[in-house]
Amino acid sequence: MWLAVVATSVAAWLQKYLGYLVPERLVAGPRAQLAATLVPVGLLAALIAVSTLTTDGTVSIDARIAGLAAATVALILRAPFLLVLVVAAATAGLSRALGLSA
Repeated sequence: MWLAVVATSVAAWLQKYLGYLVPERLVAGPRAQLAATLVPVGLLAALIAVSTLTTDGTVSIDARIAGLAAATVALILRAPFLLVLVVAAATAGLSRALGLSA
């Protein structure tokens, strides 16, 4: 197991080091800037979708979806981030209290 941890750590460090060797003309263009801006958003959206919509590898409809919907509405209304979290948690808790599973 420790061999895997060390190998992964070395691979991560090597990947970061190799990033410094990429010529600046390849990463300074508008397309690279756009990709650097949009890729993290897409990855975060995918992570949220998987975390919200699945349980044990299967799709599940439960209180988390209600919490996510409430958080989305709060964000659209430009609520402060802390309020968004409170609204999402309260909505999920209320949904569970009313009988939605999980």
